Amino acid sequence: MITGEIKSQIDKIWESFWTGGVSNPLTVIEQFTYLLFIRRLDETQLLEEKKATMIKTPVANKIFTEEQNILRWNNFKNNDPQTMFDLFTKPMVNNMSVFDHMKQVGSENGVFAKYMSGATFMIPTPRVLDQVVQLIDKIKMEDRDTKGDVYEYLLSKIASAGTNGQFRTPRHIIRMMVDMVQPTKEDTICDPSSGTAGFLVTAGEYMHENHPDWFHEKPFREHFNSNMFTGIEFDNTMLRIGAMNLQLHGIENPVLIGKDALSESNADVREQFSLVLANPPFKGSLDYDGVEGSILKTVKSKKTELLFLGLMLRIMKTGGRCAVIVPDGVLFGSSNAHKQIRKEIIENHKLDAVISMPSGVFMPYAGVSTAVLFFTKTGTGGTDKVWFYDMQADGYSLDAKRAEIKDNDIQDIVTRYHNLDKETNRLRTDKSFLVPFTDIQANDWDLSINRYKEVVYDEVVYAKPAVIIQDIKNLQEENKQKLLILEELLK
Repeated sequence: MITGEIKSQIDKIWESFWTGGVSNPLTVIEQFTYLLFIRRLDETQLLEEKKATMIKTPVANKIFTEEQNILRWNNFKNNDPQTMFDLFTKPMVNNMSVFDHMKQVGSENGVFAKYMSGATFMIPTPRVLDQVVQLIDKIKMEDRDTKGDVYEYLLSKIASAGTNGQFRTPRHIIRMMVDMVQPTKEDTICDPSSGTAGFLVTAGEYMHENHPDWFHEKPFREHFNSNMFTGIEFDNTMLRIGAMNLQLHGIENPVLIGKDALSESNADVREQFSLVLANPPFKGSLDYDGVEGSILKTVKSKKTELLFLGLMLRIMKTGGRCAVIVPDGVLFGSSNAHKQIRKEIIENHKLDAVISMPSGVFMPYAGVSTAVLFFTKTGTGGTDKVWFYDMQADGYSLDAKRAEIKDNDIQDIVTRYHNLDKETNRLRTDKSFLVPFTDIQANDWDLSINRYKEVVYDEVVYAKPAVIIQDIKNLQEENKQKLLILEELLK
């Protein structure tokens, strides 16, 4: 768990960027990420050098040549601010600066390096660069847990929504979804709108925490570090941030695809994944010409939130599971496309659960009401009863402050979901209940919990009109007497 000291160090780094004129949160995180990567490059070579010294052999896989030693973290950090800034911004060795070298290190240094072509150095002054380098150098990041916690805390400081309805998914909501689907050692996991890779990272952490013995098996370790995790993201900045997040959590070589997941250019990704975890963009619409044809056959729409559901059905293997956050409109929208995708999932596959979440869950980014859908791809139907849960609290206040509170339904949700045999006799007045396929079909595939939840109203008994009128007369008489007393006192 991240300590107060490390939080304080990250806060100081953030403040150094902010006071130095770098105020865009994503720019801060991106520049911070570059510096972390540059530090990691030096640490990687230092480790190789120690190994070579111990076994008395030449250093294998050199990242830095002898001439490039001045570009290494442990060397340039000791320079004065102007010299350090020059090393970052001017070609000093073999026509390369520190930043140029970082961009050209090649894919052998992890997936992050593959997406460096568009990287831009945006730290404005020698003073800011020196401050940030010295602060980063003080952070102890020896183990995977600390590295991951540091980066997650940094990402938590994103305080404004992105474009096209993108915003950071609360980590406790991601964890709830992962705990419900329980990733297995054989799973191939995909997030088709991966952003900072929060879902993929949390799935990996779930395995470390719940199945540490798996990591003793070489086949699993190879699977975990190569083809278990796939993220699709069209924004190169988010790709780099997501790649670093994965690497700092010990996932060195995930598959990251820099494409628009809905476009024809991504059409070859089909029936590959056994588990999909996602919070796709809610806002925005696309022209039909920009959407891959098979998705439109599943759902004829221009709305991204509906198209992504069609995409997920395409990229999942038969038997694959999906947990996805959707805006409430997906549950009850009356357009043909809304009904089409709901009917497809319910009738032709297996809808397992609908978790209705309160509107404040995504504050301060947005006040939109959302739900989580859990479904399994079968191609032959299988929906018998759908489990609904009406989440009232997630452990935080539902306003812009999002302060911690005692009320929290999340553990109850996870526990009940894994014990559905005990849900059979629950009444529809409870927080959770089962709804038969026939009821949903009869309601035109509506998945809004309010369509099925029953509310019991307490009977209120009011006094008879004559009694109320008499009470009013008594009050008036009482007030009249008080006024008379007051007049006597003022004489």
